[in-house]
Amino acid sequence: MNALNVLVVDDEKPLRDFVRRNLEVRGFNTITASNGLEALAVFNTQNIDLVILDVMMPRMDGLETIRRIRQTSLVPVIILSALGEESDKIRALNLGADDYLTKPFGVGELLARVQAVLRRARWAEPPTRHGQIMRGDIVADLERHEVTVRDQVIELTPTEFNLLVYLMEHAGKVLPHQNILQHVWGPEYGPEHEYLRVYIGRLRQKIEQDPANPKHLITQRGVGYSFEV
Repeated sequence: MNALNVLVVDDEKPLRDFVRRNLEVRGFNTITASNGLEALAVFNTQNIDLVILDVMMPRMDGLETIRRIRQTSLVPVIILSALGEESDKIRALNLGADDYLTKPFGVGELLARVQAVLRRARWAEPPTRHGQIMRGDIVADLERHEVTVRDQVIELTPTEFNLLVYLMEHAGKVLPHQNILQHVWGPEYGPEHEYLRVYIGRLRQKIEQDPANPKHLITQRGVGYSFEV
């Protein structure tokens, strides 16, 4: 298998080098950039499998960089930032970030998140489940990774698909936040409830007739979420 290409973007050279060294020793190819403009120049000319991106940078910050990347690509993006407020994380996730690490962070945590994001970004190969799940007017084809809503195929990312399927498999049951995160995102996750709010919001926009008054994806306040038929 060819080594994956990771674009590391940060205006602090010591941190850039720290991330680069730890990825390369584990078999990744790394390309570095010091701001968003440099990052886009690399991204548009090379085949990139993962972007690790700082937020606060000169010339073009990380959030604008994500916005531009998402205009053309679903490549996984991990944010590294000293901004640790929930609102900062939600803003980045809404723009299309797949994960968010607050500085300072350890090597183990970074590598775990890299592996988790890459794992989620790939459809299961070969499919480990077969057949369909039908819940009311929503059908999930487990082999084709395809969801139809009221006979219309909708486009979902791998994470959105796996989240919806997990909820559909347990229709009528209240699933706690931590259970959902660890099943869909991975065992490295648990307290990141803001991830669920963002992704449930995305799914509601795609499958609910009235996303502001959902009938399928129901918030169970203080506990988790449920799928109702």
